[in-house]
Amino acid sequence: MFKPFRKVAVLGAGVMGSQIAAHLANAGLTVHLLDLAANGSKKNELVETLFKKASKLSPPIFFTEKTVRRIILGNFDEHFHRIADVDWVIEAVVENLAVKQELMARVEGVIRDDTVVSTNTSGLTIGEIAKGRSESFRKRFLGTHFFNPPRYLKLLELIPTIDTDPQVLQRMMWFASLHLGKGVVVAKDTPNFIANRIGVYATMLAIRAFTVQGYSIEEIDTLTGTIAGRPKSATFRTADLVGLDTLMYVAENLYPAIPHDESREVFRVPPLLRKLVETGTLGAKTSQGFYKKQGKEILSINPVTFNYEPAKPLNLGDIEAIAKISDLKQRLRALYLDSGRAGAFFREHILQILAYSAHRIPEIADNPAEIDKAMRWGFGWELGPFEIWDALGFETVLADMKAAGMSIPKWVEDAQRKKFVASAFSVSEINLAVLKTDPERTLWQNSEAALLDLGDKVGLYEFRSKGNTLSLKVVEGLAKALDIIENGDYRGLVIGNDSANFSGGANLAEMAMLAQSGNFQAIADLIVQFQSLLQRIHYFPKPIVAAITGRVLGGGCELVLACPHVVAAAETYIGLVELSVGLIPGAGGIMRMVTWAADKAATESPQHIQPFLRQIFETIGMAKVANSAYEAQELGFLSPTTTIVIDADNRLDIAKQEVLCLERKGYIPPPARNAIMVLGRPAWAMLEQAAYTMLQGGFISEYDHYLAQRLAYVMTGGELTVPGLVDENYLLQLERETFIPLLQQPKTHERIAHILKTKKPLRN
Repeated sequence: MFKPFRKVAVLGAGVMGSQIAAHLANAGLTVHLLDLAANGSKKNELVETLFKKASKLSPPIFFTEKTVRRIILGNFDEHFHRIADVDWVIEAVVENLAVKQELMARVEGVIRDDTVVSTNTSGLTIGEIAKGRSESFRKRFLGTHFFNPPRYLKLLELIPTIDTDPQVLQRMMWFASLHLGKGVVVAKDTPNFIANRIGVYATMLAIRAFTVQGYSIEEIDTLTGTIAGRPKSATFRTADLVGLDTLMYVAENLYPAIPHDESREVFRVPPLLRKLVETGTLGAKTSQGFYKKQGKEILSINPVTFNYEPAKPLNLGDIEAIAKISDLKQRLRALYLDSGRAGAFFREHILQILAYSAHRIPEIADNPAEIDKAMRWGFGWELGPFEIWDALGFETVLADMKAAGMSIPKWVEDAQRKKFVASAFSVSEINLAVLKTDPERTLWQNSEAALLDLGDKVGLYEFRSKGNTLSLKVVEGLAKALDIIENGDYRGLVIGNDSANFSGGANLAEMAMLAQSGNFQAIADLIVQFQSLLQRIHYFPKPIVAAITGRVLGGGCELVLACPHVVAAAETYIGLVELSVGLIPGAGGIMRMVTWAADKAATESPQHIQPFLRQIFETIGMAKVANSAYEAQELGFLSPTTTIVIDADNRLDIAKQEVLCLERKGYIPPPARNAIMVLGRPAWAMLEQAAYTMLQGGFISEYDHYLAQRLAYVMTGGELTVPGLVDENYLLQLERETFIPLLQQPKTHERIAHILKTKKPLRN
């Protein structure tokens, strides 16, 4: 057991310093953010300007608007003494060794003798920064390399020096994993550590394929993007986002620092990259880099003329057929074996990356697992280099490397016929991929859902539909799962999955098909079925816990609202978005939000309820999605008792423990809500006026206004002329009666068709 950090100082309020401070504040810490004093009387002007700029970044760096209050701004001249009271100091100033060493000398003169000190440098030697400091200081000093943006990228590289106390390193690993939600990798004090060393190498290989080997930017981004299990931004879009000047800076500093690297020449800055930077073409921050958006068209740079040109057709053979292979490992094997230009690029590209990664052991890391985790968590790869090697076949890759004349380190030769060490999961995580390899763990399944045995008599209902939508098979399967749990020897149920997003909501394609056929009675029956199912979940005799993360939209949100107990990852984006497709929530979402408004009010007096009612009217009417689980609590999508975990990978395990705890306490479902205060026509008029004002201001369309009126009608109790108490079924019936006519509207059909085609809402 270690003592958690409670107060932290971040020295340097630039882009990284401010974002690190924000993430620490998100985790509940008090943060002193300090920077140089400005000239003149307003010495805080510099830190305030830098922090204000960072606070406007998109996506947002704070969980909620209130989180910013945990950060205390200051300057080095007037407020440096504040660090005497902190548990951890993080240095994030300019990448200049002399500046950092001078700052460390000043820090040592102020801090306590148990304060941990770290640097966020990515290009300087960690040990050199602490040179000249006392032995006690050096024992508490290490590198903490956060990846940008710190809130959203999981990787944290910890870099101990030869003097770092092992207990300090262990404490940092524990705190960063449990309290900051980080995937921690221990790196060696080598240039660019682990992820950037491998990642920049892969980027430079791709640039060379563009300038020398005749592949287009679009072809390379196709072959290094989602088809290969990497982010959609692939290589060149990622470079534009990072900044071409940043990429060149890293390469220029890395090249002289690695004289013994067998592939050092790959890091020599290509003339194309240098010319782009010299001409101020820096990527997204200058609106042009490798790509440039012109109107609605995306152009890419011509490496000879330096003009931006429309994309040419891909010359990659039947790449679409390979892209359709859902299993990543099978897809990688198909790409590797492809006989055309796509396969030729991928084989050379991946063999070089794998060979380079192998040569970096034990230079930058002691084992393959550390490199795999660094690339997954830092660069968003679904599989790390050595996991890809295993997927392609150990012997196959080794033979192809030898045939290509690549040098192979001895440790790989010694590992022949053995799989590389798989990346380890922490003991607190449930690994569904491993669990599902045991057929006895599957209690029931269909093609789009399954009921799994988590052990300890706890079940897990897992969505497997495309986008984890609530398809007909998912809904039918959930009813079946409840039967099995209720009638069997089970303690309770977790509803969740191991996807990045819990649920995209109702299956709109299925709904659109029924609507187009005119089978509205079937839709009405399905709504009754889904409402009844969610009511059954809410009042289920055994504990049910939803374990959620990522997007939780529409019907998925209604499902979560129905669950009495929820474990939510901090990065949960939940909302009732039905109005964006021309509908209203129809499975209890309105009923539960109206209940929330009445519960939040001090009394059942209309004047006390109205502010909360208006809040949820605007939230649902504008299809607002919470920016985090904490904001979801403020909006009413999650209850104040929701268990929020900062590391999403732990949500299933914690949800299981929640089920066991509830069962041990003697679980009783929530009491029935047979008296919900609704406010009738006076409140409807108030909400209608708010919608009309939005319409007149040009913020919403005529159809948005019509939908808002229908939403207000249900929220205020339909035809009730005065405030009164109603039961849940009354509001559920209003939802059903309003939902079906909306589904018959042509403009609703247009919205559904548009979002199915473009994945973007239509405001017609």
